[in-house]
Amino acid sequence: MSDENKDPAPVVPTPEGIQEILHKVIFAHQQALTLLQQTETAYSRLVPHQLLNLLEVKSIVDVKLGDQVERKMTIMFTDIRDFTPLSESMTPTENFEFINSYLSQMEPVISKHHGIIDKYIGDAIMALFAHGADDALTGAISMLERLSYYNSGRIRAGYIPIQIGIGLNTGMVMIGTVGGVNRMDSTVIGDAVNLTARLEEATKTYHAPLIISQNTLYDLADPGKYHIRFLDRIRVKGKSQPLSVYEVFDNDPVELRSSKLACQPLFDEAIAFYHLKDIPLAIELLKKCIELTPNDVPALMYLERCYQFQATGQHFSTGELEVGLTWKDEYLTGLAPLDAAHRELLDHINIFIRQTREGGASNFKEIFAFLTEHTQNIFRVEEDLMQEKKYPFTESHQQEHKRFIENFRALEQRSPAGNDNPRYLAFRIELLLLDWFSSHSTKADRHMTRFLQSTATA
Repeated sequence: MSDENKDPAPVVPTPEGIQEILHKVIFAHQQALTLLQQTETAYSRLVPHQLLNLLEVKSIVDVKLGDQVERKMTIMFTDIRDFTPLSESMTPTENFEFINSYLSQMEPVISKHHGIIDKYIGDAIMALFAHGADDALTGAISMLERLSYYNSGRIRAGYIPIQIGIGLNTGMVMIGTVGGVNRMDSTVIGDAVNLTARLEEATKTYHAPLIISQNTLYDLADPGKYHIRFLDRIRVKGKSQPLSVYEVFDNDPVELRSSKLACQPLFDEAIAFYHLKDIPLAIELLKKCIELTPNDVPALMYLERCYQFQATGQHFSTGELEVGLTWKDEYLTGLAPLDAAHRELLDHINIFIRQTREGGASNFKEIFAFLTEHTQNIFRVEEDLMQEKKYPFTESHQQEHKRFIENFRALEQRSPAGNDNPRYLAFRIELLLLDWFSSHSTKADRHMTRFLQSTATA
């Protein structure tokens, strides 16, 4: 074979050449890794890593259409008051700059309190708090504090200050992904979400920047840490039972906050007698409140409601108490002892309400004796089953039991003291029982029994 037909001798790279190749490979790998990290960071601004944790996936690339998980969460809705007329005075560019300026103030506060921003909807924010209602409430209070600081800057710059409303509600929700093969999004679904949106709207009606539901009140570790008062009962569209809502006034100016605290007993009684349709007594009490606290807007609003009732007979309340409760098959859990206990509870609630309406006050000893026996028996059954079947929401369910017992015991202790108007005390007991039945007996208990039944058939 001639030399020209031989294969060329292999080129053996020098050590320097090998090192150069390795440097190029490492550099390319680092560039790819940096790009991947930048991509992950960019996506995390669209899909927060906390949301990925809730969905139990490690990375955005692991998220699939239809992924879902159930959690008990506190949901926050907030938006800017009168944003439409405000935005009409600005150009589109100014609108975007203003929205981003405002949202950039609120986002760090929500994150600091372990909140997850689920959506920006124009000037509105929907956020989720997975570690308890206290994170959500302290976060909301801090947001209003931050708003005061932000408004100080707006005033110095010659702009008008803005106001926001915040609604908080706690409940079971489904978190997951929806959409199609080319476009999907994360979402949160559940009755608790709808009620939260309703609460945020209610802040406009009551001119109260921060309103929470009875569900959130029950989930607080220590409600006494905050300044909270009963505001009204509202009904969500499509739901038969109304729910109590509360004003949190920690962010009121010091003088107003102190005045509200001083006359809170008067305010509480006035609202009770408005709901009981004893309008003359409600007016008398409300006037005393307003004399002490002229800027108490909810008190002024209720006084106006009283005058409207006298003039028209129209009672502005979605939470009528005198009708009582009607048993429905949808309340059935499938667990015979629990269903029997719920029926008995409903019967005692209705008897108590009827006695209260007919006699002005009821036999408090009788209802408290029943509640003591009821909670001792059925709560023990529930908690034993939850522990045995490893119900994932056992702790929060037991917390609701504990809070209910605390509340009715507190009312029981007030009864013999004789310091409260018996009709007012009866109203508070009715409120407690109706809220308990509508939020726990017919919701939390049904959720628990569905889990028990699913594990039994698995």
